[in-house]
Amino acid sequence: MSVQRATFTRPILAVAMVAISALAAFAQRAPVPTRVRGTIENVAGDTMQVRSRSGEQVKLHIATDVRVAGITRIALADIKVGSFVGATTVPGPDGGENAVEVHVFPENMRGTGEGSRPWDLKPNSTMTNATVAESVVGNDGHTLLVKYKEGEKKVFVGADTPVVTYVPGEKSDLKAGARIIAFVKPLADGSFETNRVSVGRDGLTPPM
Repeated sequence: MSVQRATFTRPILAVAMVAISALAAFAQRAPVPTRVRGTIENVAGDTMQVRSRSGEQVKLHIATDVRVAGITRIALADIKVGSFVGATTVPGPDGGENAVEVHVFPENMRGTGEGSRPWDLKPNSTMTNATVAESVVGNDGHTLLVKYKEGEKKVFVGADTPVVTYVPGEKSDLKAGARIIAFVKPLADGSFETNRVSVGRDGLTPPM
């Protein structure tokens, strides 16, 4: 009886080991990026080479229908009640949310991505696109109450927090030295294609 049990369990153990190895390989595989943040090093036709903020070289194919937006700095005071904003936040020590950056959407982009979701800028960061319902001015910044369809958040925006907005951009803005965020999808050859790029103006690094 014991011999039969041992014979029967060997295939099960083998299958289990293969499954564990497959899971381990999957876990070690680097996640496929959906955004590339970095500086354009060169552009050749519809391909641009980008050095990411972490120092990696990334080849991006520029889609024929690429949409380009400029990112420019504005003042904290330009965030008004009623503004539709995007705020990248991290948890604060008091249980609130501290803004890493805030971008004010122009009126024709109101409603873009409304809601709150995990974001890949920093550990535990969240992106919340919402309407400013209240703004309380303090000595060291503003506290915003932002509301979206599923809820609301209080966000503290410090006096030194980058505040930016979108302005019209052109494909010609994609040139060496430009600091960008490219939204990408992987291609079969291991490179990536982008159909949406945000470009910092006047040397600005898009903070989101």
